[in-house]
Amino acid sequence: MSGHSQFALLKQRRFLPFFIVQSLGAFNDNIYRQAIIGLLFFLGTPIEERSLYTNLAPAIFILPYFLFSALAGQIAEKLEKSRLIVITTTMEIVIMSLAAVGFLTESMPVLLVALFCTGMQSTLFGPVKYSVLPSILKPEELTGGNGLVEMGTSLSILTGMIAGGLIFQLAGSHGPIVAATAVIALAVAGNLTARMIPKVDAGAPDLKINWNPLPESLAVLRMAKKQKAVSNAILGVSWFWFVGTMLTSQLPTYAEVNLGGGSTLYIFALALFSVGTGTGSLLCEKLSGRTVEIGLVPLGAFGMTAFMLDLYFARAGESAAAGMSILQFVQHAGSVRIIIDLIGIGLFTGFFVVPLFALIQSRTPKSEMSRVFAALNIQNSGFIVLAAMLGLITQRLLGWTIPQLFLALAIANAVVAIYIFTIVPEFLMRFLSWVMVRGLYRLRLHGIENNVPDEGAALIVCNHVSYMDALILSATIPRPVRFVMYYKIFNIPVMRWIFRTAKAIPIAGAREDPALMQAAFDEVDKALAEGELVCIFPEGALTRDGDMAAFKSGVEKILERRPVPVVPMALRGMWASMWSRRDTRLGRMRVPRRFRAHIEVAAAPAVPGRTATAEALEQQVRQLRGGNG
Repeated sequence: MSGHSQFALLKQRRFLPFFIVQSLGAFNDNIYRQAIIGLLFFLGTPIEERSLYTNLAPAIFILPYFLFSALAGQIAEKLEKSRLIVITTTMEIVIMSLAAVGFLTESMPVLLVALFCTGMQSTLFGPVKYSVLPSILKPEELTGGNGLVEMGTSLSILTGMIAGGLIFQLAGSHGPIVAATAVIALAVAGNLTARMIPKVDAGAPDLKINWNPLPESLAVLRMAKKQKAVSNAILGVSWFWFVGTMLTSQLPTYAEVNLGGGSTLYIFALALFSVGTGTGSLLCEKLSGRTVEIGLVPLGAFGMTAFMLDLYFARAGESAAAGMSILQFVQHAGSVRIIIDLIGIGLFTGFFVVPLFALIQSRTPKSEMSRVFAALNIQNSGFIVLAAMLGLITQRLLGWTIPQLFLALAIANAVVAIYIFTIVPEFLMRFLSWVMVRGLYRLRLHGIENNVPDEGAALIVCNHVSYMDALILSATIPRPVRFVMYYKIFNIPVMRWIFRTAKAIPIAGAREDPALMQAAFDEVDKALAEGELVCIFPEGALTRDGDMAAFKSGVEKILERRPVPVVPMALRGMWASMWSRRDTRLGRMRVPRRFRAHIEVAAAPAVPGRTATAEALEQQVRQLRGGNG
C-alpha cells in the first residue's frame, strides 16, 4: 500500500531504545529462570525436589501480577513514563544483584526470593510497555510497532531460554559465576538504554493512588469493561496467553514422547512456534495496510484452530523412534507436516494478538490506558494459571494424551472465537470487509498519514464512485470513521449488516424522508461533538458518468453547527469497478477486467471548518481526483 516499513521505527530514537529495553528485559528474565533450572541439575538435586522447584517457580513469578498490577497501573498513569522505565530497570539491577548472590552461594531460597522480586518488577513495567506506544507512535504505526514488540518479545524469550539453559552446560564449574555476571550485565545494559528513551508525558499526573490492592484491582477490571470492543479485545489477549501457555508447557513432553526427541528437539519445536509468532506479528502491518485492522483477528483465530487440528492428526500417538536429533527428526516421515503446523499456529497467533493490542491502545483514553493494561495483566495471570491447572487435570486425572489436549484446545479456540465475534460483531464485520477490499483491490495511498488528524473531530469529504467506497476508505484511514451514506446503499443485503455494525449513518433526501435526513444531521453533529471522524459524500449519489457532480450544501449545514476541520479526499480508479454504475444501463453489473486492480486514495491538508464552502471543497476534491475516476 505504501513505501513505509515498520522497520524504519528501529532507526528512530522515539522507538528504538524502548524496543531494546523491553527485549532485554524479556531476554534477561528467561535467562534467569532457565539458569535456576540449570543450577538444580548442576547441584545434582534429586528429581522430586527438582520437580518441586520447577513447578513452584512459575507460581512465584506470576503471584506479583495478582498482588500489584492495580498499583502498577496507577503508578504508570501518574508518572512520566520514561522516568518510570528508568526506575524499573534500576530495580532490575538491584534484583539481579540479589540473584547473583543466590547463584554464587548456590542458595535456592535466595534465587526464589529474587524471582518473586523479578515478577514484581515485571508487573510494574507491564502497564508501561503497551501504554507508552500510543504516545510515541502515530495511529498508522500502532500495528507495525506492536508487531515489532511482539516479535522482539517472542525471540527474546526463545533465545533467553536457550542461553539460560546452556550456561551450566558450557561453563561447567564456572556456571554460577557466568550466570551471576550475565543477569547483572543485562540489567545494567537495559538501564543504560532506558535513559535514552525520550520523555513521555504521564497519562493522569493528578491521579490519587489507592494503595489497597483488592478494591483497586476490581476498579481497574471494571474500567477495562467500559467499552465492549476493548473488553473483548482484552479477553482475546488473555485467551492468547492461555493458548500459548497450554502449548508451550506441553512441548517438552510432546517432543520426547510424540516426536521422539529430547531437550534439543523441544527447543527446536519452541523455536518453530516462536519464529511463527514473530513472523505473523511482523506481517500484520503489511496485511492491515497500516491501519488498526481487527479484521485480522478472525483470520488469526480460524488459522490457529486449523493448524492445531492438523497437529493432532499429524501425530495422534507416540513416536515409534526415540532420542532423535533435530536432523533425524526433520528427515523422519511426517515431520515436515508437524513443522508446518507449529509454524502455522505461531503465524496465526501473531495475526490474532497484534491487532488486539492495537485496538486496546486506539480505543482507550490515554488517561486510563495504563490502568486498562494493568487489568489486562491481572486477567492474563488468571488465564495462565488456569491453563497450567487444566493441563495437569486433563493429563493426570483424565488421562488425556498431549495430542488429545491439542485437539481439545483447537475446539475450545473455535468456540471462544465464535463467542467473541458474536458479542462484538465488529470483529467479523471488519474481517468480511478486509477480505472484500484486499481480495478485489491493491491500494495506493497519498497523503493519508499527514493529513488525516491523529485525534479529535474532523469531517472527511470524498467523491462517490461505487458501492465499495466506504469500505475502501475505512481500510485506508487509521482511525474508525462514521460514514454518512444514502439509505438505499445502507440497506443493500449483506452490506447492510457491515454498515450497521460500523455505525454508518443512513441519510435520505429532503423530499424522500425529511425525518431521516434530520436524524442523520443530528447524529453527525453528535459524533463530531464526541471527537470522532465523520465521512460524507457531498455529491449525494453515486456518479452515473464517471465524472464528479456538484457538492450539495449539506456539508455547509454540518459545519454551521460544528465547524470542525475538513479533510478533502479522492478515490481514483474506481469507475472501472464492477461496483460502480458504469454500464448499468445494460441491466447488470459490469464484469471486472481483472481482480486486484490498482486504485488510489488521496488526501489534501485539512481546511478550517469556519471558512470551508461546498464549492471550494468540490474544487479541491476535483484536483485530488485528477482525470482518473
